[in-house]
Parts: sequence; structure tokens; C-alpha cells
Amino acid sequence: MKNEKRLLGATLFLLGLLGVFSILTMELPIPENARVILESRFSPMQIKMLMLLNPTVMLLVFVLAGTALYDRVYLTVPLISGLIRKQDIKTQAVGTVKYGVTGGILAGILLTGVGLVFMPYLPEEFKELGEKLQPSIAARFLYGGITEEILMHFGLMTLAVWIISKIFKSTAPAVYWAGIVFAAVLFGLGHFPVAYQAVGSPSPMLLTYILVGNGIGGIIFGWLYWKWGLESAFIAHIFAHVVMLVSGV
Repeated sequence: MKNEKRLLGATLFLLGLLGVFSILTMELPIPENARVILESRFSPMQIKMLMLLNPTVMLLVFVLAGTALYDRVYLTVPLISGLIRKQDIKTQAVGTVKYGVTGGILAGILLTGVGLVFMPYLPEEFKELGEKLQPSIAARFLYGGITEEILMHFGLMTLAVWIISKIFKSTAPAVYWAGIVFAAVLFGLGHFPVAYQAVGSPSPMLLTYILVGNGIGGIIFGWLYWKWGLESAFIAHIFAHVVMLVSGV
């Protein structure tokens, strides 16, 4: 069992690392004062590699936490675990893929709708930064679809559900919902620095947009992790990006 968990953790870390390295396919804005200091000491590629350090450390921490705790609160990574155990995963894969694709399309439609509703009220500085920060397709699918799910759900949501279950001595549905909402809200709050970088004093409308936009996906993907396993959340997150790419968001 321990060897299986080690293999699972190593597999998820390597998958997540693919997403981290996909960041190299996009341009990341650096504050001008920091850019001057960095460019005086490092080459452009070295600067990009340095920027991978923080997400790599976060990935390692959350993979370790998730691997230690996921099965204690009955969360699953069914397809990867099945392959490690050399089991037949075809039956499980059908539900995982079906619900993942459905959830991803739903999330993509809802996120597109949120974008259309809020866009007229967003400051131009934020829209301009959004254009500059436009992620590549590789970053959308690998970092967004895989690495973010490992960080936010396999790591953070699992940890939250475990802590809440210990406090209330229960694994009732409310415990999982609390973990899902907590991870979704924290994920949204994690995007606030971008708003403050772009605008300085972001309006309540802008902050609401960031929370709602990130929270919708977080709740859908978190529910899929709970009910159908982590791979279903991977698939859903990727398909949400497919819908948004098609719709131009």
C-alpha cells in the first residue's frame, strides 16, 4: 500500500511538473523594478526558470499532503491508482470521462456567461493585463487542467476536508461541501494580487468577478473530484478551457 501511494504521489508530481514547465510557453509580466534587478544578473531563460521555483515547491507540498490524506477521507484517484495496481479500469473510466466532459462543458458555458455579464464593468487596465497574461494552449491544458487541480483539489481541498472531518468527527456530505467551497474561495482570493497589480484599487465589481469566475469552476471541479475522482476534475478543467477557447474567452 505504501509503495502504491509513493508511486501515485510521484506520478502526480511529474504530471503537475509538466504543467509548471508549460509556463515557459507564455510571457509573464514582471514589475519594472524587479525586472531591472533580474536582468542585470540573469539571462531571460534563467529568469523564467527562477519563476518556476515557487509553483514547483507548492506542487511538492500539496502532492505530499494529498497523498498522505486523500484515502483517509475516501477521496480517490481511480484511473491512475488502477493502472498502478494493474487493474482493469475501463468501467471506471467511462463514468470518469463522461462526467468530466459534461462538467467541463457546463463550467465553460457558465464561465463564458460570467465573462459576458461582467466585461462591460471591468476597468480597461485589467482588460489590458488580461491580454498580456493570455495563457498559451499548453499552459491552459497542462497547468490549468492538471497542475491547478493537483494544487487546489488533491492538495488543498483534501487537506481542508480532512481537518473539517477531524473537527466534527464526520465525513457527511456537508464536510465535503465545506472543503470544496473553501478551496474555491481561496483559489479566487489567490487571483486578487493580479487585480491589485493591474488597477491599484480594484472595485468591488472587479473583485466579485474574480471570485465568481474562479469559484464556479472550483466548485464544479471539486464536486467531480469528490464523486468521480481526481482525473474527472482534470478532464473537466481541460474541457472548460476548450469551451472558453471556442467562445473567445
